[in-house]
Amino acid sequence: MSMLYLAQPEQQQQLEWLDGGTLAMLLDGKATDGQLMMGRFDVSKGEAPPYHTHTREDEVFMLIKGTALVWYDDQEYEVAEGGVVFLPKGVPHAYRITSDRADLLMINTPAGIEGMFRASGRDKSTPRPPDFKITPNPAIAAEYGNVIVGPPR
Repeated sequence: MSMLYLAQPEQQQQLEWLDGGTLAMLLDGKATDGQLMMGRFDVSKGEAPPYHTHTREDEVFMLIKGTALVWYDDQEYEVAEGGVVFLPKGVPHAYRITSDRADLLMINTPAGIEGMFRASGRDKSTPRPPDFKITPNPAIAAEYGNVIVGPPR
C-alpha cells in the first residue's frame, strides 16, 4: 500500500550523470510502491543518451527550462521550454539538449529504471574517483529492461 513520501531538496539523492550533468532522484519505486519513478536532470548542451527502447515502462518528460531535439521511432521533433513528451514503452527514442542548459523533469511508470541510473551514475555524496566518467553500459541497461539500439543522436 502506498503512503505519503516527502523529501525536501536536501534529502533527494543527487547522481552525477552524462557529460557532468546531475540527476536528482525525486521518487523511486520504494517511495511509490513500484508505481513510478521521478527524476530531475540539470544538464548542459549536447547531453544525449543513446538511442534506446524501454521494455518495461512508459516515459514522460517535461522541459522546465531549455530546448531539445527528440527522436521517436526515427522521427525528429523539436521540444521548446515547457514542452511535454510522452514516450510509450517498446518504441526506440532519444533526445539531445540544444540549449546551453536544461532542467528536465522525467517520470517513468512503473518504477524500476532508477536502478539503471544508480548503477551507471555516481552518488554525489561519495568521493569522485579520478578520471571518473559516466558511460552508458548495454549490460546494465538490459538488466533494467532497456535496450540500446544505437549511439546518441
